[in-house]
Amino acid sequence: MSASREKQLHQEQIGQPDPKTAREAQQRKQEKRSNLLYGAIAIVFVVVALASILWRSNILTRSATAATIDGEKYTSAEVNFFYQNAYRNFYNNYYYYLAYGMISLDPNGDLKAQEITENDAAMMGVEAGQTWHDFFVDQALDQMAAVQNALKQADAEGFTYPAGIQAQYEDSMASLKATAAASNMSVQQYLSGTFGSTMTEEVYGEQLTRILKYDAYTAAYADSLTYDEATLEKTYAADTNSYDKVAYESITVLGSAASTTDADGNTVDPTDEEKDAAKKAAKDAADEMLAAYRDGKKLESLADGNDKATYNNNEGTTYVGDVLTEWLFDSARKNGDSTVLESGTTYYVAVFHDRFRDEYPTIDVRHILIKPASGELSSGSEGYEEEQAALKADAKAQADQILADWQAGEATEDSFAALAIEKSTDTGSKYVGGLYTQVYQGQMVPAFNDWCFDSSRKTGDTGVVETDYGYHVMYFVGEDLPRWQAQVSDTLKNEDYTEWVTALTAESSIEQNSSGMKNVG
Repeated sequence: MSASREKQLHQEQIGQPDPKTAREAQQRKQEKRSNLLYGAIAIVFVVVALASILWRSNILTRSATAATIDGEKYTSAEVNFFYQNAYRNFYNNYYYYLAYGMISLDPNGDLKAQEITENDAAMMGVEAGQTWHDFFVDQALDQMAAVQNALKQADAEGFTYPAGIQAQYEDSMASLKATAAASNMSVQQYLSGTFGSTMTEEVYGEQLTRILKYDAYTAAYADSLTYDEATLEKTYAADTNSYDKVAYESITVLGSAASTTDADGNTVDPTDEEKDAAKKAAKDAADEMLAAYRDGKKLESLADGNDKATYNNNEGTTYVGDVLTEWLFDSARKNGDSTVLESGTTYYVAVFHDRFRDEYPTIDVRHILIKPASGELSSGSEGYEEEQAALKADAKAQADQILADWQAGEATEDSFAALAIEKSTDTGSKYVGGLYTQVYQGQMVPAFNDWCFDSSRKTGDTGVVETDYGYHVMYFVGEDLPRWQAQVSDTLKNEDYTEWVTALTAESSIEQNSSGMKNVG
């Protein structure tokens, strides 16, 4: 489904935590879709200090039962696989919260000695007082129950697993072996250091296969969820702020007083009087700009000459709940409305133009990414530019040849998908045949985006597109839902998927065996 495909090509913005963090935390609480696959694959890249590796056969320990789920027994190695996977997912999802001390978990400390605080519980919607170790044990066992029951349900339905599963399994095991070799360890030593001495390559491979099957089956279920237009309209109408956009102009006027420096070079903070004066000056300037705009001046010109003022022309802004968007998204707004808004020491001169929802169709597209090989020369070295040009030319030639070979064969969407599984280096899409669904304007990097949204584009179109990632062999599948419908549909899918996954384990009986569980973690 579209929400799970926005990976490699998505344009990322990494910034410092801001007031949105509370809302983002709530969104994380509400987003219940399990992403077991991400953690399972990522876990093989954990850096393990060689000094920490002390592997013993532990045959008896390996065979000891650690947990029983609906009558099916699991060893400590199998539970450890999911325990480490749950921890890795948590670490990746809450990385910024951990980095800035917003969550109490110390990754370097003993998880059995650390308790979840009231602040942690409020932020994540979990139980306070339990240890982080117990939290991850619960997560692991819940995931195991979900996987077990989903695979049983898939078998009962006669579900056919996609071809990409085998390719992903082989690539993942190859990555495991390459990582172990790079660390000067055997695969067994590496797995023991990462998952504990009970882990073996056989157990790892079995559990990886289960997760890959689970991911494929649950993704297919999510993709099968569809909603009629009346349902989409009703859901949209109940929360228009989440889907609408506004077009407006604004001038941001800063009213903060600057610090100064004394004769010795020391920073001198502004006085309260100076702060008040700076804020008043900003307010006066904003009021004058608003009056001038209402007298017929263009808003854009009114910020000229004021180093505290910045003009913005926004053609499609979403609701974020701040002072500005609260005013813009007020149902009473009409074209031409204007005002001055205060937010702390900042003032906005805002002019409303339009409120709308995105009606343009989203796009389904397949691609095969060919990345240029890594060079031997470092940037700035003599011959570096020539080497890079040669590597890019080679990647372009590979992309052209792939397209030519496809055109000379069956030249179908299915044959293109098979080539994507075999040839693409975009791990975000290759195992589903290079497919991205419900792509929206601005989601992809510019050249990729422009090719997809070319007004002349039609089903079956192909081409080669260059981006900073490399060369993309493109196949245009066709138009999908209008953007606003795709957004509403994702909301409903999240809710229905969560309910479905919860039901998978609602009646599960999970029992822990203390002798086996002592080797977990």
